[in-house]
Amino acid sequence: MTRMTRGAARSMAILVAALALVLVANRTAGAPLGGPQQSVVAESGMVSTSNHYATLVGLEILQSGGAAIDAMVAVQLALTVTEPYASGIGGGCFIMLHDAATGSIVALDGREEAPAAYHGAVFLDDNGDVIPFDERSTGGMPVGVPGTLAAMARALDEYGTMTLSDLAAPAVRLARDGFVLDRGFSQQIAANKERLARFPHSVALYLTSDGEAKASGSTFHNPDLADTLELIAAEGVDAFYNGAIAQDIVGAVRMAPHNPGVMTAADVARYRAVYREPVRSGYRGYEVVGMNMPTSGGASLAMMLNLLEGVDLPSMTWGSLAATRRIADAQNIVFADRNAYMGDADFVDVPLERLLSKDYARTRRGLMLPLNAVPPPVAPGDLGLTPSNGSAEGGHTTHFCVVDSQRNVVSVTTTIERYFGSAMTVPGRGFLLNNELTDFETHALNDDGTFAANGPSGGVRARRTALGDDAETQGGKRPRSSMAPTIVLRDGRPVLAVGSPGGSTIIGTTLNVILNVLDFGMDVQEAVNAPRVIARNGAVDLESRLFADAALVAGLRAKGFVVRDAGSVGAAQAVGIADDGSLRGAADPRKNGLALGH
Repeated sequence: MTRMTRGAARSMAILVAALALVLVANRTAGAPLGGPQQSVVAESGMVSTSNHYATLVGLEILQSGGAAIDAMVAVQLALTVTEPYASGIGGGCFIMLHDAATGSIVALDGREEAPAAYHGAVFLDDNGDVIPFDERSTGGMPVGVPGTLAAMARALDEYGTMTLSDLAAPAVRLARDGFVLDRGFSQQIAANKERLARFPHSVALYLTSDGEAKASGSTFHNPDLADTLELIAAEGVDAFYNGAIAQDIVGAVRMAPHNPGVMTAADVARYRAVYREPVRSGYRGYEVVGMNMPTSGGASLAMMLNLLEGVDLPSMTWGSLAATRRIADAQNIVFADRNAYMGDADFVDVPLERLLSKDYARTRRGLMLPLNAVPPPVAPGDLGLTPSNGSAEGGHTTHFCVVDSQRNVVSVTTTIERYFGSAMTVPGRGFLLNNELTDFETHALNDDGTFAANGPSGGVRARRTALGDDAETQGGKRPRSSMAPTIVLRDGRPVLAVGSPGGSTIIGTTLNVILNVLDFGMDVQEAVNAPRVIARNGAVDLESRLFADAALVAGLRAKGFVVRDAGSVGAAQAVGIADDGSLRGAADPRKNGLALGH
């Protein structure tokens, strides 16, 4: 592979930082970028992220001749600096890649995993009651072994054209020279300042001397993170998983002043990013390709589309009672099965083939035939297995898409779980650690004593595929996710990359965008902007613009739905590829995102 020179990358990094600072300096500090009504159109490459600095970094990589995977790595490292509360090298990710050279799609799992000593009682008090989420999500115990850097490095090694050192340069410069803090960043610090205040290195980074959130419009520096990224760039990811950084991660977890954890250096060293078989589903002549377990996102989305393929949505008006009811029904039905049967398939038997079959969809679609709503909670389908209970999942993540001139496509969802993750900054390293282990169910067993699909089984069962069939291997279970990075194909050609943050609302958000494009004929930006219908086997959540339709709400309630005003849901990013090969970039106005192409 042709590799870019370090000097060229350094010049590019300086330009990126300058462009970013100029962009913000010419805006009112913290002002939103606004909501574009039509997609950004470009011919060569496109980047869409939830953060304007990261978008600029990715675009400059593409303009300098880098591939989509190169831009992906640079974007993620930039997000670690400029949107650290949502994702970073202390977290995990799922990567979907369409490789233009082979026409294949690969799915790379960088999900965080449980330490060997982690077990199901760690988030229960002495009476066996679940510890409140704010407490159990803060500190060392909820930290899973980070996987983002391992996944990024593996993808770069196998599909990239540039060096990690070159791709880290823009992020290093942003961290060392600083960037202007936007309103959303400052607001998230303020919302989490009590959690951050428990950890001295988080206080030093995010709070002022009087304990308040750093203000929007101020310049944010993170020299410790700059040094950390330079070390990783020089020594590779081994410095993170086997070197000094690994020791610092373990020390931060085990010596946490609040809720110390059980992670060891062996847990960190054992981590591997894993290729998974993508989940594929046909829908009205399209092929929708998503991520497999341990995320439920790809399978759940496929199951919803299987149900809706038997409904004539294209003949319905978007936002009508008929369409909205069916979209809600499909989500409720699938969430029943998702909660009951899905988890890390390296540890539990997930009946995926049956769940994804068209025959099963026809059976479950029968629930949608009555005139009134499918009354939630819907029971899971009878698959001869003990169904598990559902579990809560944090809603704070980020998603981005990149398409390059060769039409390589990446769709990436990346996270540290809730905003600011565990609230712990690794001392001297400048990055936050995740709280991903709170995505497990808080009880390891079902009522009949069988293991819960998403239970924290710890060292009970050896991993079967990701790390081989080594009976001595313990730990490593990955908590179920809802992340749903997706690539849609038509006749083998990619036509849409899409995904969203939002915890368990991710699946519904991604479904809404896909239906808006494929069934309702919307432009990609219009599809992202449109208000969403979210259902998770309970109340139907309508975004405020839909909830304002009194007739729609009354009609849904008359059919038996409980309907709520959800305010704003998700922050989808998407890139469409038109029949003429041109690109259509969309960034969600619900967040401070930006789509740019060249």
